[in-house]
Amino acid sequence: MPSLTSLKKPERWKYASLSQQESTAVELADTVSISTERRLSKDGIFNAFERASQDTGQSMYESTGTLVGDELTTWDSDEPTQTERQTLRKVCRVSLRSGIIETDGIKVPDKLPASAFLVAVVELCERFAYYGMSGPFQNYISNRYHDPSGNPGAIGMNQTGATALTNFFQFWCYLTPILGAVCADQWLGKYKTIVLFSVFYLVGLVILFLTSLPVAIEGGYALGGLIAAMVVIGLGTGGIKSNVSPLIAEQYQETKMRVKILPSGEKVIVDPTLTIQRIYMVFYLCINTGSLSAIATTEMELHIGFWSAYLLPLIMFCIGFGVLVAGKKKYVNRPPKGSVIMDSFKALWIGIKSKDGLNAAKPSYVNRNPARPVPWDDNFVEELRRALVACKVFLFFPIYWCVYNQMLNNFVSQAGTMQLHGVPNDIMQNIDPITVIIFIPVFDRVIYPALRKAKIQFKPITRITWGFIMGSLAMAYAAVVQNWIYNAGPCFKTPLKCAAGRLPGGRIEHNHVHVAYQTPAYFFIAISEIFASITGLEYAYTKAPPNMKSFIMSMFLLTNAGGALLGLAISPVARDPNLVWLYTGLAGGSVVTAALFWILFNHYNATEDLMNELDAAGDRPILMDEMAASQPRLPVVNKASNFDIGALTKSGERGKRSDMGRAV
Repeated sequence: MPSLTSLKKPERWKYASLSQQESTAVELADTVSISTERRLSKDGIFNAFERASQDTGQSMYESTGTLVGDELTTWDSDEPTQTERQTLRKVCRVSLRSGIIETDGIKVPDKLPASAFLVAVVELCERFAYYGMSGPFQNYISNRYHDPSGNPGAIGMNQTGATALTNFFQFWCYLTPILGAVCADQWLGKYKTIVLFSVFYLVGLVILFLTSLPVAIEGGYALGGLIAAMVVIGLGTGGIKSNVSPLIAEQYQETKMRVKILPSGEKVIVDPTLTIQRIYMVFYLCINTGSLSAIATTEMELHIGFWSAYLLPLIMFCIGFGVLVAGKKKYVNRPPKGSVIMDSFKALWIGIKSKDGLNAAKPSYVNRNPARPVPWDDNFVEELRRALVACKVFLFFPIYWCVYNQMLNNFVSQAGTMQLHGVPNDIMQNIDPITVIIFIPVFDRVIYPALRKAKIQFKPITRITWGFIMGSLAMAYAAVVQNWIYNAGPCFKTPLKCAAGRLPGGRIEHNHVHVAYQTPAYFFIAISEIFASITGLEYAYTKAPPNMKSFIMSMFLLTNAGGALLGLAISPVARDPNLVWLYTGLAGGSVVTAALFWILFNHYNATEDLMNELDAAGDRPILMDEMAASQPRLPVVNKASNFDIGALTKSGERGKRSDMGRAV
């Protein structure tokens, strides 16, 4: 039996009507013409049926595909088998204008390209350097050289000053990605930009190492050297951050779904969206593997000195830079388009001025002045509209990052007031990356596939919402721990600062709460990262226009700068005895953020597949804002409901109905 894609001449098929469970019939299309070019005369149901003879008689088969504009791309080029019909029988795409746009079926991610792992190694080395040198910052800044508390230190600016300075560093590191993104998207491309900004990074690490030597600390050069290093390293890491995230995803070039036969003989749908999700899982796994460097550097600062803690990141970054340069010819690197960012702002300005919004920026806009042509097409405007969706979603992330950043400063200081039993107070923060490393494979290989198999749609907005909730739980638990510290002796609400805590030899006794009680807070933060941070990276990449990946990624990274600004604003409160209220306020703010985020954006889950199809649409844009306007109002199925699609025959007569499953 010939399959849908192997027909030798145009065949005409009659579409059946779509009925909801309430028996509301909606006629979607009259006819469809299928040829070897696989084109359709108009939008319609995405399942076409063919009848053929088998040895046992007449049977009904289905062939499934994706319709974009007036082009049908089928996922299978072979004759549908019984296994395929069982496996893919619920893979049903209906006319975009009908409002039913979900895909229901068994989907799997594709195999990752080798070049993606090469980029991941580069990121691992960079994150090793970043977390290795920033892990000791809180102690380096807050405690005095040879501090009587026994905690290592160099500058002596206390907890408030250290928290403010580390928040400044966070802000600067996540502001500079905009510069790196513009440089990459406009002029140099991602690879050359990463190489250029890596040189700045190296210079900053050298400054930090030299000014952390004992002779430099004793000479009073530590603070000036630290600030100079923060500025230069922040510039370097910003240029890398905005480009390495999209670069790793660009190594995977597929944009359309296809059928794959597993070794078991089962046919499944290879989904590019799930592949990108897995790429960012691997990417984040490498980030957190690199961040374990803080275990080594915090031990080195305690037992050897800060100079050794900053020498190790410098050496590791040199290794990563070598891998980056050596793999130059292996990377897929999209060349810059030159004016794409300026074109985007021009299109946005046209939309702002017009009552028709972004539609007025389209070349096909009927009221456009022909004397003022634009250098973009309709699809560019639709991609820009999709990018704006992502930017709206990003607006809620600063609260989350403010919560996350507590782990990098105030949690470290909190541990410094607890019973340490010989371990450095800043080693506890490594529980977070260890948890992430353990649970990323669990989510990627067990939890997410199980949810897909159970037809539970755990889509981006849902994952981000749960990330915010987990962050709130972390802050609530931190408030509980802080209350335990304040209720424990010897210094109660003034840890390390009371006369009762002074020991012979000038040392100070810590409050009697074991530092291990911090562990659940780091666990909650780690799970929140898997939900919110990884999904944010994925969302920034998949919703960005092809030539603005770095710029939209920089917009997502900018939200971390916003979180650092919030941290700066609340840093005066980050002192005893106010810390219980600080953590309680952050917990409340995070849970309110989660609720508002879900209320405002949960409807984007329903259009997730549609927005992602823009990359596969080519020159045939999917008009998201015109789906309902171009046809009479049709019932939109956005909840689970059964529907039937009538079988289609060559004679055009409506055949027996076949239960195709559910539209989610």
